[in-house]
Amino acid sequence: MSPDQPLLQLEGISKQFGPVQALDRVDFAVSAGEVVGLVGDNGAGKSTLVKAIAGINPPDSGTIRWEGQEVSIGKPQDATNLGIATVYQDLALADNLDVVNNLFLGREEVSPGVGSVSRRLDEVRMEHEAGELLSNLAVTIPSLRTEVGMLSGGQRQQVAVARSLLGEPKVVMLDEPTAALGVPQTRQVLALIKRLRERDLGVVVISHNLADVFAIADRIFVLRLGKSAGEFRASEANEDQVVAAITGLGGNGRGAKAVAEELRAEASAEAPEGTDKPSEGGTE
Repeated sequence: MSPDQPLLQLEGISKQFGPVQALDRVDFAVSAGEVVGLVGDNGAGKSTLVKAIAGINPPDSGTIRWEGQEVSIGKPQDATNLGIATVYQDLALADNLDVVNNLFLGREEVSPGVGSVSRRLDEVRMEHEAGELLSNLAVTIPSLRTEVGMLSGGQRQQVAVARSLLGEPKVVMLDEPTAALGVPQTRQVLALIKRLRERDLGVVVISHNLADVFAIADRIFVLRLGKSAGEFRASEANEDQVVAAITGLGGNGRGAKAVAEELRAEASAEAPEGTDKPSEGGTE
């Protein structure tokens, strides 16, 4: 694979559900060692795009390339086999199991033995591998044997991300990783995402929180009504520009603040004489 070749590249991806065009010829890419923020309003098509990549809702048309080669992702196992891992917003953790057992849930290590009856879980090996993985990621949890239900939201998110790395993926997609987290917990998760980038993974972060996106993303990709509405280098853009792309306002490079000021000016000019005009402080 060429150094400039994206790990994952989507070309002209479309998806329709009955009369609803959820995705319309979307081009999207993520490279190794890059964090891409995927943003857009509710109904913009973010979840549909992620599910198309993850093999849950395969696209109706378009091309998917993996390391430069055209591939087909028709089911979740196809995505997993390629090296694509997804951490959904619900995390899918078992609260009554400890950290080790959550990490290896569904892929438990079994100690050698004669026949299936005499074999049992290799708890020592799983605990060692779990400790090594969490240590490499600098994950902060009280103990490997703490029940997940006793962890904070940020710690639970870190465990879910760590679990996705057991299959050694090359691309990790995170759905709203900082949703409903406090400030300290959000910092923990954002720091973990930066460490994923340092491990040369391609990371896609779906989020409504633009402050978090700007804190970690190299590029920001905007979807609006199923179509690409803009792409920005995070270091060269500002939140006003991204908000303008999300809302469909200010498409000629105007920021959201400028658009809002124009709308207030128009409302003021159209107000009949003798009526109260909108204040300079903005709308309610």
